[in-house]
Amino acid sequence: MSDPANPLTRRGVLQSAIAVGGTAALAGAADGAAQDKPDARRASPRRYQMKKSINLWAFPYPERMNLRECLQLARKAGFDGIELNYDLDNDLSPRATAKDLAGIRSMAEKIGIAISGLCSFLFWPYPLSSNDAKKRVRGFELAGQMIQAAHDLGTENLLVVPGAVSIPWRTDHEPVANDVCDRRARDAVSRLLPRAEKLRVHLNIENIFFNGYLMTPAEMNSFVDSFKNKHVRVHFDTGNIMLFQHPEHWITQLGTRIKNTHFKEFTTKGTDHSLESFRPLLDGTTNWPAVMEALDKVGYRDFLTFEYFHPFQHYPEALVYQTADALDRMLGRK
Repeated sequence: MSDPANPLTRRGVLQSAIAVGGTAALAGAADGAAQDKPDARRASPRRYQMKKSINLWAFPYPERMNLRECLQLARKAGFDGIELNYDLDNDLSPRATAKDLAGIRSMAEKIGIAISGLCSFLFWPYPLSSNDAKKRVRGFELAGQMIQAAHDLGTENLLVVPGAVSIPWRTDHEPVANDVCDRRARDAVSRLLPRAEKLRVHLNIENIFFNGYLMTPAEMNSFVDSFKNKHVRVHFDTGNIMLFQHPEHWITQLGTRIKNTHFKEFTTKGTDHSLESFRPLLDGTTNWPAVMEALDKVGYRDFLTFEYFHPFQHYPEALVYQTADALDRMLGRK
């Protein structure tokens, strides 16, 4: 029914509809523009040119997933690289031949994911600075095999733990005097260096803190610089110093010595200072915006590798995808 005093015409109805629709479209566009603007609550408002990586320890390998499945999952989740681990068994171990390692390298290339580095827990049972000469010899032998393995895998990054005054989580480690630890560590790296240099593998010294050695940026810089060789660099771990110090401070002082990284989340709110104090990314107290800014300022453009030792018991893919999402937000990709 139309009001005789205000008769409705077809043209009038169409014009009114167009006007309403136009207003709604403009409002929608404005809302969309507002959503597209950088929002620090969602992600970093800055875009960083670094690469996403994840350590194999975050996967249920080898119990529930084989190496191929892990590499495929990492690629599917959007990672640029994956860090592999050398041990006494499994795919990467002294049992692996050059052909085996070349096969892993080829598999990663076909899947489309880089091998961002190689690391190992073997530096703990066989410390390069141990008071037990047999352990030192075995540690040196294994480190040499790791250098070769890194080369065969096509990565230039090998994480090295050069020494330990103490190893709180091992009952079979006899404490080593600080000066003795330092002397043995320097000797071991010096003897490993010619092979690493020949194979173009970097010996990246990791800051641990819990081992009582290389406890400050100045000590780390002094150790690395003493070799006067570009193949001795730093593998910087954000979580390993969080108990008493701050990663953004270390980064500024280490500068271009940093060749690779571990992004480990840590919470200072807890009282457990074991491996259980490390958390999934963003579920801790690390000042990630400050860390990213510090890395950018020193010119770091390489891999950010999530290191975590507890694959999810159920639906383990969730941790991998959560980590990829967290790194995307830290990198300003979201």
